[in-house]
Amino acid sequence: MPLSSTLKHHLKMKKVNLLKIISVAGLLAYSSISLAQNAVIVNGTPIPSAKLDRLVESSGQEATPELRAKARDVLITKEPQVQDALEQARLGVLVSAVFEDWVTKEGISDKDLEAAYNSMKGQLGGKEYKASHILVKEEKLAKSLLAKIKAGGNFAELAKANSLDKGSAINGGSLDWISPAALVPEFSKAMTALTPGQMAPAPVKTQFGWHIIQVNELREQPVPTMQEVKPQLIQMLTQDQNWQKAKFMEMMDGFKAKAKIQ
Repeated sequence: MPLSSTLKHHLKMKKVNLLKIISVAGLLAYSSISLAQNAVIVNGTPIPSAKLDRLVESSGQEATPELRAKARDVLITKEPQVQDALEQARLGVLVSAVFEDWVTKEGISDKDLEAAYNSMKGQLGGKEYKASHILVKEEKLAKSLLAKIKAGGNFAELAKANSLDKGSAINGGSLDWISPAALVPEFSKAMTALTPGQMAPAPVKTQFGWHIIQVNELREQPVPTMQEVKPQLIQMLTQDQNWQKAKFMEMMDGFKAKAKIQ
């Protein structure tokens, strides 16, 4: 009796599924054989297990998993691609050391120092203020505290009790001597408009909150000489990536000029 079309289709699907299972099993078997034959594959290049076995045997030690792992690492580092990477890393460290030594001995010229000094000269010296402040989150509270101070309240005590700036609060709000350049613009503008003994007429808003600002003393700070700030200038230069790149090219050009190239 002829098979029905449904039964034929069912048998056909079973055959297809069986072929798929056989195919997957074959791939897994091949993969297992490949892994068994190779200790590791580095950048597509297999290192045979037999090579690892010989290295372990030559050590004369017990073939523990720890020893095999160390031997495997030795084989990996001997591969040409890994050797190239290690050589590049060693070369990078060497070049960096040579560059640092060159910079220390001859890389920083007086011209470099003068340029750096002139760029930061405006931030040195000038007026310094001995100021105090009370920092709070809400404008309403700032206005309330300001009113209390104007009515005779003690600035220092109110700062200790209310200021969010705990570093200055313990000192009654005192910031000690400070340059306007070290402060956020809004605070700096309000502070420099005051004379010793004055307090800002209204709370000042900055990114940190609301400040009640008072100036206690004022002094002129002389601009330090280039020699006095030389260590800071050197640090500033050596941290400048653009300066580093330019100096590295200068060093290489100097080496090339001294080299005898045939």
